[in-house]
Amino acid sequence: MSSRPKWATGPRVKGPIPGPKARAIIERDEKVMSPSYTRSEPLVASEGWGCYVKDMDGNVFLDMSSGMFVLNYGYSNPRLVKATKEQLDKLTHFAGTDFYYESQVELAERLVGITPGSFPKRVYLANSGAEAVEAALKCIRWHTRRPRVISFLGAFHGRTYGAMSLSSSNVLHHRYFFPLVPGVSFMPYPYCYRCLFKQSYPGCDFLCVEFIREYLKRVIPPEEVAGVIIEPIQGNSGYIIPPPEYLPMLKELCEEHGWILIADEIQTGLGRSGKMFAVEHWKVVPEIVCVAKALSGGIAPIGATIASSEVMDWEPGAHASTFGGNLVACAAAIEGLKLLEEEGLVEKAKKLGEFSLRYLKEMEEEVPIVGEVRGKGLMLAVEFVQKKENKKDGTKERDMVIQATLKRGAIFFRGGRSAIRIAPPLIISQEDLEKGLQILREAVEEVAKKC
Repeated sequence: MSSRPKWATGPRVKGPIPGPKARAIIERDEKVMSPSYTRSEPLVASEGWGCYVKDMDGNVFLDMSSGMFVLNYGYSNPRLVKATKEQLDKLTHFAGTDFYYESQVELAERLVGITPGSFPKRVYLANSGAEAVEAALKCIRWHTRRPRVISFLGAFHGRTYGAMSLSSSNVLHHRYFFPLVPGVSFMPYPYCYRCLFKQSYPGCDFLCVEFIREYLKRVIPPEEVAGVIIEPIQGNSGYIIPPPEYLPMLKELCEEHGWILIADEIQTGLGRSGKMFAVEHWKVVPEIVCVAKALSGGIAPIGATIASSEVMDWEPGAHASTFGGNLVACAAAIEGLKLLEEEGLVEKAKKLGEFSLRYLKEMEEEVPIVGEVRGKGLMLAVEFVQKKENKKDGTKERDMVIQATLKRGAIFFRGGRSAIRIAPPLIISQEDLEKGLQILREAVEEVAKKC
């Protein structure tokens, strides 16, 4: 579908959600699908275009979450679809772990070229973000021969065992799965709005960094730590942005002890934050970068671990994947990276993000249930509270807002205990962005009157 269909001109809810056709699918789903999926809204998609998705009953929604942060290039992007079809006509699969194929090499070359750092790099191609993280974890342990890893409270790196063991955004992800991968220590993330140390930035003396130093004296020998994994902006916890000094201080700590720094850019990378990679906001160069989600624009599963050649020095057979670097996914990813550059989407995300932040800040000042607005690029969050004075989590208020936006024809995503994440496709127009923000504002004001 190369041209905009007639239905994709704006949000339109013409009946109940779910309607009868969608309800029938949901009833079938409940009989056969795993109950572990976190279905929260009864939306059953039938087709999508650009920033819009239509459900089975003809309701049209403006997706302000990019299909769970995957569709940076929008639904059914014609360039990605064309590249994928051409690859499907040539070859669908080849054993890239044992043989060679040019598109895998080209994708790796492009990833090496855009990730921070001028040093030689190598790329491991996987099937998902969790797999990219698993590869990074194995890589640093293999390279350093050290068993321990430092992660952060509020982190989310995936649901496979290694990635899950590095995560701590929700106790639900760990419940009944013990024992986890050993050797992971969690440090406080600099969540300044809800500082664990009850400090205020600036003037806090970075007790979150001092805590790490104290922990090294009392609990974990620093020479046993292989590396540190961090989301430059915490995603699942509600787009929490560290203060500008934090990541450089963390990098300095890594260099002091010979630790490898892993940047999990699965949600933040590829232009989402207004930089190609979020760590670039703080001029920090990690040894390893993990990407996935938006890499193939939702065409096919893919993830990648891009590492310094010095670090990714493991022997043949140490790690591999049958489907990692699938040729169809590679074709879509290559075209997506071309599009990202040729259409200036990183700069566009920066400008539209600045506009959105100004708009949302006005709402923060005027609406009593909005505690904090934050963001970089098209990666924004609104955190809800019961009252500004006590900052008590506004979980109920947040959930009511989500429902109110859906009824108006917009999709927003939860984050953390009481935040809403705003992350539309990078190809969104100013007009559509304003529609989405207006719907959010109307919903927030409606809920504020009820609370």
